[in-house]
Amino acid sequence: MESLCIVGNGGVSTCQAFTRLDTGVGFRPRAQLGFGCFVRERYKYGNLVIARSGRREAGNSKDGNFAVENEKEEKRGGLILGPEMDSSGSVIGFNLIPPSGDGEVLESHEDATTGGTEEAEDIEGVEKVQTRVTYNIVFVTSEAAPYSKTGGLGDVCGSLPIVLAARGHRVMVVSPRYLHGSPADKNFAGASELDCHTKVYCFGGEQEVAFFHEYREGVDWVFVDHPSYHRPGNPYGDSRGAFGDNQFRFALLCHAACEAPLVLPLGGYTYGEKCLFLVNDWHAGLVPVLLASKYRPYGVYKDARTILVIHNLAHQGVEPAATYTNLGLPSEWYGALGWVFPTWARTHALDTGEAVNLLKGAIVTVDRILTVSKGYAWEITTVEGGYGLHELLSSRRSVLNGIFTKNVSQDYFVVDKFWITNGIDIYEWNPSSDKHIASNYSVDDLSGKVQCKIALQKELGLPIKPDCPLIGFIGRLDYQKGIDLIRWAIPELLEDDVQFVMLGSGDPLYEEWMRATESTYKDKFRGWVGFNIPISHKITAGSGINSADILLMPSRFEPCGLNQLYAMRYGTVPVVHGTGGLRDTVQAFDPYSKGGLGEGTGWIFSPLSKESMLAALRVAMMTYRDHKSSWEGIMKRGMAKDSTWENAAVHYEQVFEWAFIDPPYIK
Repeated sequence: MESLCIVGNGGVSTCQAFTRLDTGVGFRPRAQLGFGCFVRERYKYGNLVIARSGRREAGNSKDGNFAVENEKEEKRGGLILGPEMDSSGSVIGFNLIPPSGDGEVLESHEDATTGGTEEAEDIEGVEKVQTRVTYNIVFVTSEAAPYSKTGGLGDVCGSLPIVLAARGHRVMVVSPRYLHGSPADKNFAGASELDCHTKVYCFGGEQEVAFFHEYREGVDWVFVDHPSYHRPGNPYGDSRGAFGDNQFRFALLCHAACEAPLVLPLGGYTYGEKCLFLVNDWHAGLVPVLLASKYRPYGVYKDARTILVIHNLAHQGVEPAATYTNLGLPSEWYGALGWVFPTWARTHALDTGEAVNLLKGAIVTVDRILTVSKGYAWEITTVEGGYGLHELLSSRRSVLNGIFTKNVSQDYFVVDKFWITNGIDIYEWNPSSDKHIASNYSVDDLSGKVQCKIALQKELGLPIKPDCPLIGFIGRLDYQKGIDLIRWAIPELLEDDVQFVMLGSGDPLYEEWMRATESTYKDKFRGWVGFNIPISHKITAGSGINSADILLMPSRFEPCGLNQLYAMRYGTVPVVHGTGGLRDTVQAFDPYSKGGLGEGTGWIFSPLSKESMLAALRVAMMTYRDHKSSWEGIMKRGMAKDSTWENAAVHYEQVFEWAFIDPPYIK
């Protein structure tokens, strides 16, 4: 029995003996900020059941006192017990509210998945963050930096969960535990094996998986362990191509991710059934199908919601139709994943084109669909950018990346009210503290930038020419990234006084071309085959006020793109093809706006051709050579641009709320 003090509306307080029913922990904010746990306790007095919420200070025992967030509440000596009513006026519960009447209502419902407004305290100068509703969020992804990364997907799933956790959500990230027999394996050194092995049924039998866990920066990082994740290469393949059992490997990830919130007692308690699953690309696309077909019909996850985040629609997880029976789904759900290739894409005359498409299954069954930029949300509803799924995505435009309307004068959909664009880790990519560059600098003091360029030229063996424009490219060497345009343009471009540096790997044809071009243009071209984080930082930072540095991105399509955000963060001027997220995040330079002061952060060229790309590069180089003040303005505007994940997280939270407005998918 415990005493709970309640203040009546007249200000008279009474203390009654209540029986504590249970105690639960709602979430764990960032550990390093010193926050305690958000705790809910339920008491019973007669037939009255009430709940009390608060924040327990770090180090207090389970039965310790609450640290009341509003000090005024402590001084007033209690809380008002106010009724909670439904739309008909019937009392359905009670809330404990501050006696002043202007404080926030503390949630009284038994389920702690969503709470009221949570606000982080000011600790050691950390800025307050606030979100209206908190959720138990489960990211399901094939990669998450720094544990595994091949591109932007790893960056997103390594940064966004941390920001959401800092805003009060309880966040879990579920990803495979890759062991490649390389130095990268040490990334998992901080994860310890949980005493919980789970058996899932797929591919004709029971598959046993183990879970490893690391609690870092307020996030539960959960790694699914299975022998199929232990092999040389990268998460998807090796030098001989994609792994032939990728469908098995990522179906296993999805099955395990559905079990994790139910069976893993992280921090002493599970996430439970009322979760919000964020599934990323086709690798996690089976999760919403599993919830709808194998869990929800039996009353499990009936209040959960799923959001699909599309990073690259070109990869859909398509396999022969005969493999459907391997996925562990009921036979009547084949239609959700069933896919037929168009006639022109079939291999021979007898090929029926029948297949299963994991990404299609996710699009059909999720509650909300997000893309990583406004422009890409429109592109995937077009024939050119939809990769065969444009009609399906158009049919779900009401839940695709917010609010879509039909533009009656043009034959495409436009986002007119809401969109999300990815952010970047401003702590890792910070020119004022970056340990990978020769000299640090900031938007207020650019003096160190020219030293970065000189250091890069020395390291790569290029002539030391601070006044020579330096153009950089960082990315995969494949058709999507427009490498063929660069290849065609290089002979003409290098006739000018310019230096060109490329960093990337991919198509062996382009890797060999880079080596051959370096031999031909020894004083102007350098190609670095492979991905090297320190070199990528140096290429991004390799310019000075007195010498232009341009990041070239001639991508055919780019869902969001992060390199242009990194470039602007470092005062490097992007020249990009006008597609997807590139068009959304780079503002074209206009020297005549604002009374001749100019505005814009780079150049956008279109159509995608060698001629238009060269024209944009030449204008950029001319601006550098002849208009120094304009060039410096472009650099500073790019550096001042808000590309933080904190900004993006606010928009994600709005979509989270929308996902819970409608009932979940039911066949």
